[in-house]
Amino acid sequence: METMEISAAMVKKLRDLTGAGMMECKAALTEANGNIEEATTILRKRGLAQATRKSGRSTNEGLIGSYIHMGGKIGVLVEVNCESDFVARTDDFQHLAREIAMHVAAASPQYVKREEIPPDVLDRERSIYREQVKDKPPQVVEKIVEGKLNSFYEQVCLLDQPSVRDPKMTIGQLVQQAIAKMGENISVARFVRFKLGESA
Repeated sequence: METMEISAAMVKKLRDLTGAGMMECKAALTEANGNIEEATTILRKRGLAQATRKSGRSTNEGLIGSYIHMGGKIGVLVEVNCESDFVARTDDFQHLAREIAMHVAAASPQYVKREEIPPDVLDRERSIYREQVKDKPPQVVEKIVEGKLNSFYEQVCLLDQPSVRDPKMTIGQLVQQAIAKMGENISVARFVRFKLGESA
């Protein structure tokens, strides 16, 4: 098969799409024989692998992102952490914090991640789902209950929710993508959403 010539314009296009370095873009394009879509997938896989390696590192820096919606009717504050003050000051990081704050305003999650859901809430959900499918065979019941529980996580957990702006990607994946791009571990610590007239 003939190898395609990788032009500077192709490398630039891929860089703009992914935020990856020039050499990484060139290598991915070479591997994908010039196919931008395939090269993007290659870079995302590599980036996610790097992000996974960085996920254990501590995040003591960061910022509070904010968003006010509907002419002051809904307001959100979100704490997003990273490893260094340098990354916290970048436009990319500030954009991520704002993006998450906007999502919280629109989707109204209750928790940041699954681990924060109190056990009694999960037990209650499980018993409701079991009651709904009690006539099914026992081996099927647990599978259905787990499936319904995953849907519940998507409704109430910020990191499990599909992004309001890009439903093909969850907020968790958005954070992973940012980790891959910025080269530091990033985590969402907490958020608060205020709606005019609603008691806390």
